Amino acid sequence: MEKISVIISCYNEEKAIPFFYEEMERVVKEDFSDVDVEFEYIFVNDGSKDKSLEVMKKLYNYDNKVRYVSFSRNFGKEAAMLAGLKAAEGDYVTLMDADLQDPPKILREMFNAIKNEGYDSVATRRVTRKGEPPIRSFFARMFYKLINKVTDFEMIDGARDYRLMTKQVKDAVISMEEYNRFSKGLFSFVGFKTKWIEYENVERVAGETKWSFWKLFKYALEGITAFSTAPLAIASILGCLFCFLAGIFILIIIIKTLVFGDPTSGWPSTACIIMFIGGVQLLSLGIIGQYLSKTYLEVKNRPLYFIKETEKDNK
Repeated sequence: MEKISVIISCYNEEKAIPFFYEEMERVVKEDFSDVDVEFEYIFVNDGSKDKSLEVMKKLYNYDNKVRYVSFSRNFGKEAAMLAGLKAAEGDYVTLMDADLQDPPKILREMFNAIKNEGYDSVATRRVTRKGEPPIRSFFARMFYKLINKVTDFEMIDGARDYRLMTKQVKDAVISMEEYNRFSKGLFSFVGFKTKWIEYENVERVAGETKWSFWKLFKYALEGITAFSTAPLAIASILGCLFCFLAGIFILIIIIKTLVFGDPTSGWPSTACIIMFIGGVQLLSLGIIGQYLSKTYLEVKNRPLYFIKETEKDNK
């Protein structure tokens, strides 16, 4: 019998986990009753400060399909997804959020696409951002436009981490154990034949989002610096441009001095130019610093997470 592993990353989701479990059980019983497939639910507790772990343990004691992995502290969603992928034992693996913004009801359609249509992976994307702040939606769209211009592969606007994949795709993603992870980029980078399924945005069933605007901004920077060196090229181009402009201005000053003398006026514009060029220099140094910091974190080769306990410790 084939198995589907469902990986659920959780951070302070004690209210949402029971709703997720009930919905998944309904989908499994109603939509997968005609196929010979079994499920396992792997809840990854990403250092939650509420009672998420206690809820996971109760579900584990109630249902032998439930497994859990609990971190020693909060390491972030990327680490949680990687831990879940490594723990998964199924022939097929899916990544989902506990808040039901990734609707389980389309899981059967995803499974059919892999089994019957020859796809290696089935991914999802939101076609609307209903309920999301307009400023956040605007910057999200801009991010996808930007990253598609500076990388050699396509990232789909509105793409979610929610996807069903074969064991081959899972192993390919796991093989890239880089410290600075951006899963949307990793899934695009490994390739494989992927089908996209669209759905309307779904509100959280319980709890509050953990993604602030600042966290999303840092995550976007992570994606750009992880898969493109274009910002470094931009810094180099700006340097060359300002060297060229400086040469022109030097010639203008020399000619002006020889022909018209050397008036002392113009210091405000000079000060503005100096401040502008100084800002560009600091921006370029900042870009270089971003890549240097990523290199620094990679070469230290620290583990992405530490596991405090799993369901095996509860036997």
